[in-house]
Amino acid sequence: MKKIAIIGATGMIGQPVTKAFINAGFEVTILVRNIEKAQSIFRNAVNYIRGDLKEMESVKKLLSQQDYLYINLSVEPKSRENDFQPERDGLDNVLAAVKDSGLKRIGYLSSLVQQYEGQHGFSWWVFKLKQQAVSKIKSSHIPYVVFYPSTFMENFDKGAYRQGDFITLAGTSAFKMFLVAADDYGKQVARAFELDNGNQEFIIQGQEGFTADEAADFYRKHCTTSNIKVVTAPLKMLRLMGCFINNFRYGAKIIEALNNYPEKFEAEKTWEMLGKPATKFEDYINTQ
Repeated sequence: MKKIAIIGATGMIGQPVTKAFINAGFEVTILVRNIEKAQSIFRNAVNYIRGDLKEMESVKKLLSQQDYLYINLSVEPKSRENDFQPERDGLDNVLAAVKDSGLKRIGYLSSLVQQYEGQHGFSWWVFKLKQQAVSKIKSSHIPYVVFYPSTFMENFDKGAYRQGDFITLAGTSAFKMFLVAADDYGKQVARAFELDNGNQEFIIQGQEGFTADEAADFYRKHCTTSNIKVVTAPLKMLRLMGCFINNFRYGAKIIEALNNYPEKFEAEKTWEMLGKPATKFEDYINTQ
């Protein structure tokens, strides 16, 4: 049985990925701060290591006798650049521990929209951090697989766009995003590790393209479990609020990038090697 360690297993995207590894027959070990909370999600299906990325000993313990490592991290919207950043400082600890671990492959969740960095004068430390993370992994001399997903469907019912019964937007989205369900992404990730075929990079996209405005309206029309309302604010107002509150500063930057990144469909290789995502947006909405 192949053994995989996972960092970031309990979040919105981490849970379906972890469950996909379990369903694919991997022996899964996860690093968590709160084992009791994680056990309410995964029960006895995984092994648990208590700790976090600030603690080298817990990282080393996680990686002991593992075949693979999958990393699913993000920047906390309220954090600042000089704070401890899991995707920078935590990754440095992981890569230091990896040297003596005997790992055969590292997987890393990046994003597609980070490619907007440097376009039209856009500059953001969060995207630079993500790009640096990929460079560090590639320089580790351990086989790697990096995933660059488009926007996840989950953002419209439990993620960044959703606030209670409101889907909140800002500005106007100019380009379509090929929305993908986290369950489909998880299956593709597990398949990539089953193949175990050297260094790879995969663009992750679903079947259908929507602008953020189109997706919000589509969700509103098809959701039967809640009375969804779509609210759109001027991006300038979000930027102004970001002068005082970190969460709004983060929100303004990520929305500016999502609204203006010229995403095009590029997932042919991914579909051929890892399988075509099965979930359409209406299917996803109907299962929530």
